[in-house]
Amino acid sequence: METKKVLHVLNEISKNLIERADELTELDRLIGDGDHGINIKRGFSQIQQDLPKFESKSVAEVLNSCAMTLMSKVGGSSGPLLATAFMKAAKEQTLDKMLLEASIGIEQRGKAHVGEKTFVDILSPFVAEFHKLISNGTEFKVAFESSLKIARENFEKSKDLIATKGRASYLGERSKGTHDPGSLTMLIILETIFKEI
Repeated sequence: METKKVLHVLNEISKNLIERADELTELDRLIGDGDHGINIKRGFSQIQQDLPKFESKSVAEVLNSCAMTLMSKVGGSSGPLLATAFMKAAKEQTLDKMLLEASIGIEQRGKAHVGEKTFVDILSPFVAEFHKLISNGTEFKVAFESSLKIARENFEKSKDLIATKGRASYLGERSKGTHDPGSLTMLIILETIFKEI
């Protein structure tokens, strides 16, 4: 991917997450600290502000800079997890491999698996399907759309999971019936990438 395209996609991701920050915070009030949207808005507002400085940088430099911003600006577990995703993605050249590495990075850093009401419930099944379809020769946009459908389905299913990670895990059974704000953040990111590629 070219730097210009990556900057455009990052700008749109930032814009969409900032616009939905209140929704993310409201979800987090129900099962967490109530600050997820505030933290996401802080981090991605800074990224959006920094993007014009990155026009002469490589894609890897852009993604690593974003990772540092997320690490320093986004509180809770989301900052380190998203930062790890960006750093892992920075090592790759193509979007499918970037997403695969981002997914592996989040799973390793968060020690999370599908079914624990986290980012992983959205990203991991998406990446597995996307990688399978791309490997079988499916056209890129078609593969992304098909994989995104699985991500959306998993997002809806995750509402009824019991959280076993993060602050939401303290609620036990009471975490059922509410979407995980981190999962919604990940879905917004994937939907934005699909729209802009």
